Amino acid sequence: MKNIKIEIKWALIFVAMMLAWMFLEKSLGYHDEKIEDHPFFTNFVAIPSIAIYIFALLDKRRNFYHGVMSYKQGFISGLIISVIVAALSPLSQYITIEFITPEYFPNVINYAVSSGNMTQAEAEGYFNLKSYIFQSVIGALVMGLLTSAIVAIFVKSKSQT
Repeated sequence: MKNIKIEIKWALIFVAMMLAWMFLEKSLGYHDEKIEDHPFFTNFVAIPSIAIYIFALLDKRRNFYHGVMSYKQGFISGLIISVIVAALSPLSQYITIEFITPEYFPNVINYAVSSGNMTQAEAEGYFNLKSYIFQSVIGALVMGLLTSAIVAIFVKSKSQT
């Protein structure tokens, strides 16, 4: 547990950031009156997400590996963060839907149907807590893997190969 203390800390920071991002989206109207722009706006969460991985791997390099970290060590650290974030994703989705934005699913279902993008049944099948929990777990693993692979290139020590 001591070996992954830094990863646990940064995974919790990541989850807190995601909850804050959901609150921001809701506050700016992207879960109701601006819902048509939600798919575009939500992509900007990549900026703080990548920043957190950078800070996490720099923290790991500085405070665990004493300034010398290989690509593999950085990648594994990022992967551990991703697995923890994925494990916490069901809880974070529940908090988002139950407390931050409980009207999101009805709003997005209505928009998807009224814009002709989906039938009522398709929208209800896609926009629900079970579906979003599944998507968030898979998304955390896939995006975390990719982010870790790229960030580790830049964060590894120069003396490492």
